[in-house]
Amino acid sequence: MISFLSGHLVDKAAPILTIDVNGVGYEVQASLNTFSVLPKTGEAIRLLTHFVVREDAQLLYGFADAAERQLFRTLIKVNGVGPKLALAILSGMDAASFSRCVLAGDVVALTRLPGVGKKTAERLIVEMKDRLREWHLETASLLEGDIDGQDAGVNQSVMLAEAENALIALGYKPVEASKALAKLDLSAIDSSESAIRAALKTMLQR
Repeated sequence: MISFLSGHLVDKAAPILTIDVNGVGYEVQASLNTFSVLPKTGEAIRLLTHFVVREDAQLLYGFADAAERQLFRTLIKVNGVGPKLALAILSGMDAASFSRCVLAGDVVALTRLPGVGKKTAERLIVEMKDRLREWHLETASLLEGDIDGQDAGVNQSVMLAEAENALIALGYKPVEASKALAKLDLSAIDSSESAIRAALKTMLQR
């Protein structure tokens, strides 16, 4: 089991980032909540991880804090929820927000997340309610504000294309992703990560 990685951030293109650990590059998938607190490329980074071994792949998932990793590990134990869907859920809500939705039985809020239909939302509420009561999840949100991301000179069209690809990777349909990005006030967007977060906020408020 790989518990954490400590090294330097080489590249980040949501939902995938690369960490150089003593000359070995580890490809890690992370939620947008974790992406929002990543350092600049080239800087030191330490991420908690969860290692998944499949017949056709070995995958690493990274987390900024223990609460998010614990929630991810519990989510993938729910029937019908794999790592990809769990990551999409964590990209739409932080651990504390998800906990509140489950404990309140808020099916509507959960179905706004990509890949979560009514039956899956109901299953999440039933299977996770008791487990969440046993946890002391962080109530503070992850850091808000501007994300230190790509260079300021990155072409806007490239930035939006990267954001659209990331939203599709998280489970949204291409038409949903493009429509959400088209509604953004681009004067307030300075990176692909901030575009993704703004688009997610728009879609989750529908």
